[in-house]
Amino acid sequence: MSSRLKKSLSLIFIILLVDQIAKYAALKFLSPYGIVRILPFFNLVYVENTGTAFGMFKFLGSGFFIFVAVLATLFLVYLYLKDSKNWFVYSLIIAGALGNIIDRLIYGYVIDFVDLHIGTVHWPAFNIADTAISIGIVLFLYKNFKK
Repeated sequence: MSSRLKKSLSLIFIILLVDQIAKYAALKFLSPYGIVRILPFFNLVYVENTGTAFGMFKFLGSGFFIFVAVLATLFLVYLYLKDSKNWFVYSLIIAGALGNIIDRLIYGYVIDFVDLHIGTVHWPAFNIADTAISIGIVLFLYKNFKK
């Protein structure tokens, strides 16, 4: 097994582990209370997201999102195999996709718990898997469009 592959699998495993532990903690400790205020702009909340990003397209159902996420993950593995020098970027996105797939398989929805806001204006709740996907996409775009 190559050094890059070991690093990729380690990163994916760590992100998945932290993501699933955080979601379990949100389920266990936040769901009865709803909101825990941490900072003036940051709360911990418990949200069951049956849709996609920002809770959109809920009517499509979990099965659809699992199917799309599995296809996307397989495509990312293909990209990784073609371009392993960008292992970090692909590993972040793969880990995030897998984290949310696990939720949908276990619960039928994705557990979100991070609530960022300014006053009464709230960004939609998200989780560690979403953060990994977002960072991976930003890095992917930066690397591919900086030329």
